[in-house]
Amino acid sequence: MIRKSFIFLDRVGLRKEKSIWNQGIDDWDNFISKSKVKGVGARKPLFDRQINSLRKALYGQDASYLKSAIPRSEAWRLYDFFKDEAVFLDIETAHYYGYITVIGLYDGYNTKMMIKDINLDKNILKKELAKYKLIVTFNGSSFDLPVIERYFQGVIPDVPHIDLRHVCSRIGLTGGLKSIEKQLNIKRLPELEHVTGEDAAELWRTFKATGDDYYLDLLIKYNEEDIINLKPIADFAVKELWNKIRN
Repeated sequence: MIRKSFIFLDRVGLRKEKSIWNQGIDDWDNFISKSKVKGVGARKPLFDRQINSLRKALYGQDASYLKSAIPRSEAWRLYDFFKDEAVFLDIETAHYYGYITVIGLYDGYNTKMMIKDINLDKNILKKELAKYKLIVTFNGSSFDLPVIERYFQGVIPDVPHIDLRHVCSRIGLTGGLKSIEKQLNIKRLPELEHVTGEDAAELWRTFKATGDDYYLDLLIKYNEEDIINLKPIADFAVKELWNKIRN
């Protein structure tokens, strides 16, 4: 997917990229092999260098360079290449923009739950996030990542971030995470089917007030469902958006 993209080239937008595809130029190698590309003109040598630089960063796994080189709105094109090195992330807070109670991390196989006053530690979180080349969230650009940065400054690695809320919006899937799950027929555990983000905050407050682990366990399960469900959404939405812009 990323190796068929030209959106990162200087002054190339979606329309210009489509013009390149329509010339039968389907990937980087094909582009470089051409002596001329319609609509590119004298910038062809520059574009060749940009492609080679991005290719070097991609195979060298230089995530910081990729983040700076690819428009933030197009970071989803890296998902297919880096999905096995991606972390699906979601947080819970005591109230909106309040302190963090739970951070859930999912690598596509296993979850790691970090809970306030138990194992939520800045250094551990930073070390854990440093393992990944891609961060995937739902609404994380507006909420999860800014809140993490507020309370644990400096732990977010300099890697590309895919906010699935915006990817889904571009293919007509709108609403919150739970709404999109329903539209895609993604099921939750029966005991969590009607739990909302506000309920999650209340679960934490009730746990702190009573000391009853039942409420904490339910909160952890809720967050775990959030992060696990991000993967099928990403798998679907990224593929659909790619098909949409290619056709």
